[in-house]
Amino acid sequence: MENNPLIISDQERLVLLYERFRDVCLVEKEVWTEIYMPRQVEKGMVLTNQHECFEVIIDDPEIEDALEANIPLGAKSLGAAIEEYKDHISFRKK
Repeated sequence: MENNPLIISDQERLVLLYERFRDVCLVEKEVWTEIYMPRQVEKGMVLTNQHECFEVIIDDPEIEDALEANIPLGAKSLGAAIEEYKDHISFRKK
């Protein structure tokens, strides 16, 4: 992964982004390439009325297809697929 300051690398934040990505994919019934998260202004503080936009980057079309195939199987299956392929899924703050 390139050294881009806009790519999220904070592990705590990534956990939330992977969960949000899973939930959005389940609701939209497809792999979504953009997600919104409540804005964090400082450690621990979340403003629910303001959102940050993140681009979802999947570096391999076959992985995107595998994620897509898991959506109809539900949250557990999609969550397991995201966990398995998370090295290929990154988030860039827009």
